[in-house]
Amino acid sequence: MSKTIIGYTSGVYDLFHIGHLNLLKNAHGLCDKLIVGVSVDELVAYKHKRAVIPFAERLEIVRSIKYVDAAIPQDDLDKFKMWEKLHFDVLFVGDDWFNTPSWKEMEAKFATVGVRVVYFPRTKGTSSTLLSATLKKLREGETGQDAEAAG
Repeated sequence: MSKTIIGYTSGVYDLFHIGHLNLLKNAHGLCDKLIVGVSVDELVAYKHKRAVIPFAERLEIVRSIKYVDAAIPQDDLDKFKMWEKLHFDVLFVGDDWFNTPSWKEMEAKFATVGVRVVYFPRTKGTSSTLLSATLKKLREGETGQDAEAAG
């Protein structure tokens, strides 16, 4: 009987978009079970950001995606600590981390326990940062137009 391959990935998953879906779909295709860590609000704040969608809702959105077998809180940036809890076989991350010094170290550490790190390319033209900036511009534009209409 062949071993079940468990995959793991994590992220904020704020303003869920096609890039998120592509990542989860592709990751699911490379493992038998996909576990997804969703960053808690406190962890997002560590990056000096604030999620638009509250943690409980982001967790439920990710949990509801058909490619996700389990969605769990991620309260630590250390992926190896998560491996110590879950013992996954494959770790999926964005290719923006590829060949960075910290991820070279992380890959070496994961290699000692037989975990393969797979890098996925970002979806071109889509990101939560871009969506946030676009929404901000739209809101500011509406405010300006509303003021003109009232004046």
